[in-house]
Amino acid sequence: MADPTGLRSLQEDGQASALARSPAPFRVRVGRSLWNAFREMPWPTRACASWLVLIVTVAIFADWIPGLQDPNYQGFLFGKSKTLDPPSMEHWLGTDNVSRDILARVVHGARTSLIFAGGVLLCGLVFGGLLGSAAGFLRGRFEAVVMFYVDVSLAFPALVFFLFAITMLNTRGLGIMTVAVALLIIAPYTRIARANSLSVSDREFVTAARAIGTSRPRILVREIIPNVYPTLVAYSLIVAAVLVILEATLSFLGIGVPIPRASWGGDINMARRDIAINVWPMIPPILALVATILSVNVVSDWLRSNAASRSSAL
Repeated sequence: MADPTGLRSLQEDGQASALARSPAPFRVRVGRSLWNAFREMPWPTRACASWLVLIVTVAIFADWIPGLQDPNYQGFLFGKSKTLDPPSMEHWLGTDNVSRDILARVVHGARTSLIFAGGVLLCGLVFGGLLGSAAGFLRGRFEAVVMFYVDVSLAFPALVFFLFAITMLNTRGLGIMTVAVALLIIAPYTRIARANSLSVSDREFVTAARAIGTSRPRILVREIIPNVYPTLVAYSLIVAAVLVILEATLSFLGIGVPIPRASWGGDINMARRDIAINVWPMIPPILALVATILSVNVVSDWLRSNAASRSSAL
């Protein structure tokens, strides 16, 4: 039947415009935000961001990369490859002094660094962030107890604590190293979170929430913590580079990730023994380590400067 009033067409147009105005799914909005941020970067920062995406991707999906060999397979034991082989079609980056594929070692070494840095940062963000936010907001005896722990933890020598932990447990490994360093990283995160919580607690919206009778736990969860964590995330970008260096250093010294697990620092130490014969096995893990640390620093500097410019424009 014809619609002489045109009411049906108006309703359809209204529905179409409502669908056009409806917000995009969360994943789509996040993807667009990341893509827009990537487009705003200068080309050196884009290259660094691309390297970080690549190294994280290959670290996560290392077991499913086609053609990537076992990082612990020593082919010379079965007569299938030689030690210190140059790059070839079979071994794109050659082999090390025990005929292990260098490319596989570099990829799985990235996984080791990612697990270590990610685990430590997660503990710092969760435990340190929550403790510091609660201490700065609740004050009183709870704040005194938390800050006493922070002061003692910061005064204790970190290397001594790490050596004590692996000596008493009589074992070494990625898990022990991650837990030991995570216990030490909680203190600086707590101090930063407390300082920001003290500042946020005096803001107008917190005072207004108290005035209308909002409970303290509700204020802490809805007002304090969301305003504290952006600073902690920015701090994590700086700490991430330090943690990658720390893992490589401990493994290089022989007190970090044990052999045969792939680690950039451990592989550099293994290649150092034959540096007079062939220097090549040392170069790929060194380049991967330097490129990753440089990329983290460059991207974090751009993010901080971009956030500062946006906040000053408001």
